[in-house]
Amino acid sequence: MTETKKANDINAAKENAEDYVFGLDIGTRSIVGTIGYMDSRGFHVTAMEVREHDTRAMVDGQVYDIAKISEEIREVTIKLENKTGLSLKRVCIAAAGRVLKTVTVNAKIELDEERKVNSEDVYNLQLEGALKAHRKINEGSTHASYYCVGSSPVKFYLNDYDMGNLEGHKARSIAVDLLATFLPEEVVDGLYSAVEEAGLEVANLTLEPIAAMDIAVPDQYRLLNIALVDVGAGTSDICITKDGSIIAYGMIPAAGDELTEIIAKTYMVDFTIADRIKIDAGSKKTVSFKDIMGIKQTVSSAEIKKLVAPVVDKITGDVADRIKKLNGGKSVGAVFVVGGGGKIPGFTDKLAAHLGLAKTRVAVRGKEVLERVAFDIDNFQKDSLFVTPVGICVNYYNQKNNFIYVTVNGDRVKLYDNDKLTVLDAIMQVGYPNADLFPKRGEALEYTVNNQARLARGLAGEAAVISKNGRECNMHSPIEKNDFIDIKPSTVGEPVTVKISDIPEYKSTVAFTVNGVNIVCPKYAYVNGELVNADYVIKAHDDVSMENRYTLAQLFEFMDLKLDDYDVTVNNEAADGDTVVYENFIVKYEEKEEDIPIKRPPASKKKSSADKDGESGDEANENGKETETVNTEPVELHITINEKPVVLTGKPSYIFVDIFDFYPFDLNAGKGELITDLNGSKAEFMGALSEGDVIELRWNDNRKK
Repeated sequence: MTETKKANDINAAKENAEDYVFGLDIGTRSIVGTIGYMDSRGFHVTAMEVREHDTRAMVDGQVYDIAKISEEIREVTIKLENKTGLSLKRVCIAAAGRVLKTVTVNAKIELDEERKVNSEDVYNLQLEGALKAHRKINEGSTHASYYCVGSSPVKFYLNDYDMGNLEGHKARSIAVDLLATFLPEEVVDGLYSAVEEAGLEVANLTLEPIAAMDIAVPDQYRLLNIALVDVGAGTSDICITKDGSIIAYGMIPAAGDELTEIIAKTYMVDFTIADRIKIDAGSKKTVSFKDIMGIKQTVSSAEIKKLVAPVVDKITGDVADRIKKLNGGKSVGAVFVVGGGGKIPGFTDKLAAHLGLAKTRVAVRGKEVLERVAFDIDNFQKDSLFVTPVGICVNYYNQKNNFIYVTVNGDRVKLYDNDKLTVLDAIMQVGYPNADLFPKRGEALEYTVNNQARLARGLAGEAAVISKNGRECNMHSPIEKNDFIDIKPSTVGEPVTVKISDIPEYKSTVAFTVNGVNIVCPKYAYVNGELVNADYVIKAHDDVSMENRYTLAQLFEFMDLKLDDYDVTVNNEAADGDTVVYENFIVKYEEKEEDIPIKRPPASKKKSSADKDGESGDEANENGKETETVNTEPVELHITINEKPVVLTGKPSYIFVDIFDFYPFDLNAGKGELITDLNGSKAEFMGALSEGDVIELRWNDNRKK
């Protein structure tokens, strides 16, 4: 580039300073500064500066020495200002993927009853998982704070069985394995402090995996299930896309330095020379170097590749396992590899083998993904090493991530803004109690029925009332900086009330055989050994039993009979009112014998024929009083049962229970209450029948109501 053209470019840059973006990739081994601009043809890199760290001021992507890193940032900034003529005040940065913390939790919701799962159920389930993940990441930490930067369901469960999609299925319970990713506050604060001490203001903060994704995996590819692996020096960062979105982040603490270390130990060289040997082995047949004793050695690249092969196999195996875990237990469709470590000989082939993919589906993405990036500078060639630095700048245009503040119930909350923030994110960050969001049930009732434990849930209260800037909203509602969010806690519902008549067993029956007739009776309810009626309200820990027994007194009361008027046997044994009768016991009864007056004529007097002709049903006894003659001859009785004429024959008189000998009715059906009406009134089982009586006989099944 001629000095004239350089001067012209600087002048042009000054005139259009607001169109340029300044990005810093503050890595473990170096700082890379990039300046460029975006137009219809893509992104243009107009200046780039690389500064290696003098000391270990950065460790695993985290700032350890703020003053030292600030000094190096300032050096890079000044050199870029000299190259471009720009006055740089605002900068885009990225947090390393290696500092992300990933938590997998299982969340489960028991439904009130078996029913179809709807979209709201699925949303509430994932909300429960996200809140649980946030609580888990903060367990044991009294000072650290974490920002959730993404979450995705790994696996759903329907009634404890694996299920791909819950919506529309009937269930008693639903559950999810949820993967959530968090960024530690101290990492963010360290980066911000180093940048601010260098005299710069953070214009945008993103994550390194997202920055690399913006370049390596364009939006049109994100419908596919693709993994991006950024293989650096100390870690291999992973980002996965599916259905148009980034669904998961992850990393393994192993990458290019693992290979450098084994080369250094084997050939007795320092770390810097070992790193050069590793790089040269990928492009040369032999590699020459001096060891720490000053002895020159020449080693074939094949020997070096063989030396590092077990380490490559281990790293790629770990990366493959992590990809599968992040992707719900299965492999992805393809893998894009970026970063210097990804160029290690055999890396992509081994990774493909571990994932069960064809070799062509796993490839290093360097020049290919930088096609729309123009390097308008000397001595820079497109390489996978520049994917993340350029991505940090491009991300500024695609998605302005930064931290914003909102207020939740009077507390000011700092949030990582990924352009998708909702009320839920603010609720999670402030640590609002999960129990105060969802309706609370009133006090439950625990009791037993026939020695089986029962639990009746209390009534549901009202859900939390959420408002944003004075207007009611919900947890799905998007939020922006300086929003005011107010939450009125959910309420507790009424305690549950259960009567004896509410339990299913109350409508059960017990049958006894009485004088050859099957008598079906409702079971009596006992609570803690005491007989109770249908309106008894069950209390906590009550022992309810529905007995399949009656006392003889209870049985005769049910049949509307006076026990004292009869001689009764149970299973052919004499019985009284306290005798216990169980199901299918045989009960027999007959009226107690009474003296029947009989006319005995005096011995001195005989009847004349006239007396015989005038004989009537009423005769005088020895005292001159009349007595009623007992009819012992069979008679016919004509009645109507359920609107059908029925004739009773063979007896001198008839009582109600006799109808079952002449009318077909299933007394064993036992379906609810037995209706027995005689001429419009309730009949007594032992009540007398008369000519022309009208009877209604049926079961009334109240259980269906």
